[in-house]
Amino acid sequence: MSQRIDVAKLVPDIYRHFFAVEKLLHDSELPVATLGLVKLRASQINGCAYCVDLHTRDMKKAGESDERLWMVAAWREATVFTPAERAALALTEEATRLADRAVVSDEVWGEAAEHYSEEQLALLVVAIGMINNWNRILVSARVTPGT
Repeated sequence: MSQRIDVAKLVPDIYRHFFAVEKLLHDSELPVATLGLVKLRASQINGCAYCVDLHTRDMKKAGESDERLWMVAAWREATVFTPAERAALALTEEATRLADRAVVSDEVWGEAAEHYSEEQLALLVVAIGMINNWNRILVSARVTPGT
């Protein structure tokens, strides 16, 4: 499959603003590992090969273990994630799969709220929204790993 369009080249100002939001997220109080898990899980759900590749590599460079990377797709059964990370992954799944339920359940939100402050929850919501935007742009443009 070849790339359909180079969105970054055609609308660079939009990408510049997206990257500014990404920098704010990475500089925030959200744990880097949690941010990486959120990005990887949403990208898996959305079938964005470019983002799965990118975020797996970024997490590995940041010191993430192979075991944890392998277990993201099966996080519910895995024992390598903290309760806070599990809550972030559950929130990521429900917010990414809105078409299935059209709602993030109170149960999932409540679990996340037990582990994250209101500001951290707001940052998680933005992070989940951003990776879903990235996935949709890159899948639609047919951007492939290594490009």
